Amino acid sequence: MNKRIIFFGTPEFASTCLLKLLENKFELVAVVTAPDKPSGRGKKITSSAVKKLAEENKLKIFQPTNLKDLNFIYELKTLKPDLIVVVAFRVLPKVVWSIPSEGTFNLHASLLPNYRGAAPINWVIINQEKITGVTTFLINEKIDSGEILLQQELEINSNDDAGSLHNKLSKIGSELVCDTINGIIDKTIVQKVQKLSGKEKIAPKLDKENTFIDWSQPLESINAKIKGLSPYPGARTKFLENYETKIIKIFEAEVIKKSHNFKLNQVVIKNREILISVKDGFLKCNILQFPNKKRMLSLDLLNGHTFSSKIEVY
Repeated sequence: MNKRIIFFGTPEFASTCLLKLLENKFELVAVVTAPDKPSGRGKKITSSAVKKLAEENKLKIFQPTNLKDLNFIYELKTLKPDLIVVVAFRVLPKVVWSIPSEGTFNLHASLLPNYRGAAPINWVIINQEKITGVTTFLINEKIDSGEILLQQELEINSNDDAGSLHNKLSKIGSELVCDTINGIIDKTIVQKVQKLSGKEKIAPKLDKENTFIDWSQPLESINAKIKGLSPYPGARTKFLENYETKIIKIFEAEVIKKSHNFKLNQVVIKNREILISVKDGFLKCNILQFPNKKRMLSLDLLNGHTFSSKIEVY
């Protein structure tokens, strides 16, 4: 027996899952996504990736600004959903997630209970984890704490950044969502309570403070921070040149471990490369972005900008 499903999601990660549900012919009675909003320098009104896909497939679409709006709640109830599937959406109030007869489940991009929070893909890279994965779990009153339905592990490649890991997790996540729905239909899923050891790591929302590079850290940790914040939002650092401080972003770098006599945190321009001296070597910066500029390859930046002989980061 097919289940009547309402899908909640907004970004590309969610649209990958929605596409997989469509390919597998699940009965999607509606899609809920974020309101259209202005984006880019021209502030052009833009629809979410999920809305665009839903429109292409002529699905019923809701874009509520208030998830507790009585008209919105009434509309959801009239659709008589068996399941609500949530992927990369904001926190749902109980009045919404308690509507479907078979419950509401969420896809989370980590192996819960590890990395609860808003940015698990970024933080597993930053923390140099070797294994991550995806989890489907039933939504309850506490964020990311409901009973686990299914999980799938994924090995993190040493070359992965947040972008490449996002793409891998969205693929296996979309498959796990389908497996979860089928397991609910077949009644083959055994729900598991999340057991905490007290050693779980968290995945807080990225902000202007926790995206700054700590130059006192070892090279590998610094590079992991850069990879974990690439391609978005970018690892930030203060760049001091000619007594002027700028906030720049580094999107791609390489680790060069070697002893040196440079003062720590110095920017060294050598052999057409941008190097930053740290305690165990140099960070070679390959892709950077200066304020109000596009991100650039270091060689292109050197062709258009003459750096002073004394620059440092902090």
